[in-house]
Amino acid sequence: MEREGGKGSRVKVKGIMSSVSSMPVAPPGKTYPLSMLDHAMRLHHIRAVFYYRSDPAEPSCPVERERLKDSLTETLSFYVPMTGRLRLQENGNWEVKCTDAGVRVVETSVGCTLEEWLRTVTPEEEKEVTYWLEMPEDPSIWSPYYIQINEFEGGGIAIGLSCTHMHADPTCATLFVKSWSDVHRGGAITHPPFFHPPGLRGRPTPNTDTKSAKHYEAKSKAEARSPSTNIKMSTATFRFSEETVKKLLAEIHPHCTEATPFDALAALFWVCASRAKGLAASKTRSLSVGFDIRKLLHAPLPHGFYGNALHFSNVVMDGSEMEEKGFGRAAGILRRHLSGLDEEEYWSAIDWMESQKDADGKFAAPFRMYGPELTVLNMEHALAYEAMFDKGVKPVLVSYRIGNVDGEGLVMVLPSPEEGIGKTVTVTLPTHEIKKLVEDEEILPLKSHLLVVDKY
Repeated sequence: MEREGGKGSRVKVKGIMSSVSSMPVAPPGKTYPLSMLDHAMRLHHIRAVFYYRSDPAEPSCPVERERLKDSLTETLSFYVPMTGRLRLQENGNWEVKCTDAGVRVVETSVGCTLEEWLRTVTPEEEKEVTYWLEMPEDPSIWSPYYIQINEFEGGGIAIGLSCTHMHADPTCATLFVKSWSDVHRGGAITHPPFFHPPGLRGRPTPNTDTKSAKHYEAKSKAEARSPSTNIKMSTATFRFSEETVKKLLAEIHPHCTEATPFDALAALFWVCASRAKGLAASKTRSLSVGFDIRKLLHAPLPHGFYGNALHFSNVVMDGSEMEEKGFGRAAGILRRHLSGLDEEEYWSAIDWMESQKDADGKFAAPFRMYGPELTVLNMEHALAYEAMFDKGVKPVLVSYRIGNVDGEGLVMVLPSPEEGIGKTVTVTLPTHEIKKLVEDEEILPLKSHLLVVDKY
């Protein structure tokens, strides 16, 4: 298996294996169909890295690694679709053939301490602690999940998880790692997986006459009209302390007293990214907002709902107004937009996607959900820092990336390892725009309050 890291990489592969469930799949021949929302994410994949410092009271890293592999096999017995392989049904839709093929596990050593890695790692280098291989033409021997266990000099470990977005959204992927940590500590899984693909499917009486349905339709047509596959993308990460977030909220309070930390940060990077793109004042600013709807439904889905439960909605702002009024006004517009969404918007988007099936029931070809317009993803709710493999030992940092982001870019608002309302923001834009963004007139004054800014 070819590594992304080349000569001189600090990450050295020690071994590659398959980890299978501690219990065989039953009954034999069991299958698991992927939902319409799962199919929609076909072009994307997810990478997540959970960093942990070593505990001097614990056994040495090799023993810890073996314990992790043992608890992983036990956890996989609760997540049967993870160990299977994708195949096409007769109508052309994807399903999982539930087998005991297992997930791929990569073991590595990293030639530096954890502290040095976190201080010096670039977003490109961080890919080396999460293995990923795009789905081949024949996926019968391809693992949809890869887990990488990375050991640092002097102790410390990073658990990298990567998977196809068809199998899981970021919430689902995060909860798997949390479930693994629950099992590792010998406890019960707090949010057990809930397997029910029909939980989010079109209704018998569909409604596609909503703003959300029209947004999905526009996205499906935009990529075919103006692809941007030759643009190099880069990523920068910002960690905002609680003090900084409160400062931003106080600044926008005159424009929107109900603004949340997400509103403030999403609006800030919407404005700064627009400036980095050099958009003319006459050009309307468009933002696609993605968020989890598991708990926003009248009959909410369990936290552990397996698969995809993201909704994308479009908000626009006049370019001249954005330049004149700034991110305070943008935050107010964003808050009013999100407050005005109701459950009908969520279901209508699902209805529209269901309506694109052909006569045989085959789902339409996927399009980039993260694009082509600038997209901001709200992951404030992610329970990343509750994934504790040892009691009370939280990750020092959890990092996420979405694969195959194209178009104008992606902003992810994430939880922070610190207590309170501090946040982490990861921004992926065309490379020349990232360089402008980190030097933006509204970002620069915050740098003394930022906890970390990644190199790009």
